[in-house]
Amino acid sequence: MRFPGLAKSPSWLGSAGAIAATTLTLLSACDGTLPNLRGGSEGGTASGFELQFWVGSALGEFCTQAAQQFNAQKPKLATGEAFYLSCREQGSGDLVEAIVAQSQQFQAGILPVDDPQLPSLISVDGDVYYNQLIYRLGQVFPGQTLVPPITDAPLLAYSPMVFMTPAPLAPGLAKTPDLYKALVTAQTHQDLDPASPPQPIHFVHTAPNRSNSGLQTLIAQFASVSGKAPETLTLADVTAAQGQVKQIQGKITRYGISTRSLATAMVDNGPFWASVGSVYESAVIEANSGLAPGQTRYTAVYPAATYTSSMRGIGLQAPWVSATEQAAADQVLAFFQEPSVQAIATNLGLRPGVPGVPLGPKFGPEFGVNPQATYDSYRPPTPEVAEAMIQAWEQEAKKPSQVVVVVDSSGSMEGNKLPAVQSTLQNYIAALGPQDRIALIDFDNLIREPVLADSTPEGQSQGLGFISNLQADGETYLYDAVLTARNWLQQNRRPDAINAVLVLTDGQDSGSSLTLEALQGELQKSGFSSDERIAFFTIGYGEEGAFDAAALEQIANLNGGYYRKGDPATITQLMQDLQLEF
Repeated sequence: MRFPGLAKSPSWLGSAGAIAATTLTLLSACDGTLPNLRGGSEGGTASGFELQFWVGSALGEFCTQAAQQFNAQKPKLATGEAFYLSCREQGSGDLVEAIVAQSQQFQAGILPVDDPQLPSLISVDGDVYYNQLIYRLGQVFPGQTLVPPITDAPLLAYSPMVFMTPAPLAPGLAKTPDLYKALVTAQTHQDLDPASPPQPIHFVHTAPNRSNSGLQTLIAQFASVSGKAPETLTLADVTAAQGQVKQIQGKITRYGISTRSLATAMVDNGPFWASVGSVYESAVIEANSGLAPGQTRYTAVYPAATYTSSMRGIGLQAPWVSATEQAAADQVLAFFQEPSVQAIATNLGLRPGVPGVPLGPKFGPEFGVNPQATYDSYRPPTPEVAEAMIQAWEQEAKKPSQVVVVVDSSGSMEGNKLPAVQSTLQNYIAALGPQDRIALIDFDNLIREPVLADSTPEGQSQGLGFISNLQADGETYLYDAVLTARNWLQQNRRPDAINAVLVLTDGQDSGSSLTLEALQGELQKSGFSSDERIAFFTIGYGEEGAFDAAALEQIANLNGGYYRKGDPATITQLMQDLQLEF
């Protein structure tokens, strides 16, 4: 059936850097690259054709568990034809980008009507991205209706946007009538409420050009500082408000690609990493569900007006969707609305899409939420205004970043490793925002001087020169190179920016003057309990066992970052995702 090739892209097609992003998406699709699928035939042998359900990240686990139950029934159509369901989870912005790109290819005759990359059943996390999908596909197919009206798409689950905060800080946030408006000028929690501690406000949310929760957060900020409901905002309002939104964004610790992982990072790293997060209510429930003894409990603070984040099932009415696919999609959506299946959603912290289904035991103070919470539900702005907000964020309001990228060029990088890294770095540099800057450090048994790159023509040229000069040779002075990067950031720190180190290595340290323990002691001095707040991200590159994964994880976890494993096939996606963090 459908085996869609999705490539994540960092921005809207009409935004800065989108031409390169769209090219990557189209190339990936044409290559037939297959995504990782979940909820397919676990627990038994699948039969018949495959129906894929592309869902936003908030619905991912619900889809997976429901698909397993659905497939256990060995579903068939009225004709007797068997099929099974699998789930594809990704950020709602990525999902919209992929569908639009593949629709363009279909319209251009690149993809035939029966091509397995074209989707038939999807869901996005919220009505904002639903509207954007209608708008974007309307540009590809003028005068045609590929997406049913919102009122015709069944509600599968929902989760309101809330402020996640440690329980001791929650009373102060709850007393603040309009938190976003207050965040324009407030620097500490005591500025919000005299009874709160003088703790700095550190804020997190996901990237609005990739994630529904991030986009809803951004819209709420524009609405707050404008004093208008989102649906009444104009392009002129966006221009007028972007300066105040930039002041709110100045308190950002990190942008994330996943609401769930961002909430988990808040718990893991503590309130000096992030004291307020804009997340789904379900993320608060999940975070409190996994607390270790002694960890601080988090609370959901409900704004007076917020987004409900309605997750609907969308059967596309597109020229490539066959009657067979349509019948299978209808059967799946009916199954997802059954009360027993809706109980899966409530167990995951999502509110049910079907009236009469009880919330369940996780909706209570023990898990940081209020089952009877009341709020005004925001409506989406016009699609043109939503796109203008994303562009204003990318070009003006987004917190700048200054990242030192540490690249291992030792002899073990020979073969296909180094060319893949060079190509990935080229994409990384091309996607730099107008206020972002990176310093590139090449190391083996020598640690070379940083090469600066940014979005200017001169900066791009310097970055490409660095890439062209990389050669695989020598040993791996990893620990010394990491400390060199940290020291450079200390000396050149941008107080208005997210300062971070990104380390890419395929080997274990050999020959550094520092031990791992000595390096850890040094890095702790510049962590999130200090004013420097320098985060570390590490990628172990290549074959498992060739690099010291445990050491790379320790380096990253010390300072509020994380470790990932990569190889020539995955490194581009890893770096794209990491770039969104800052």
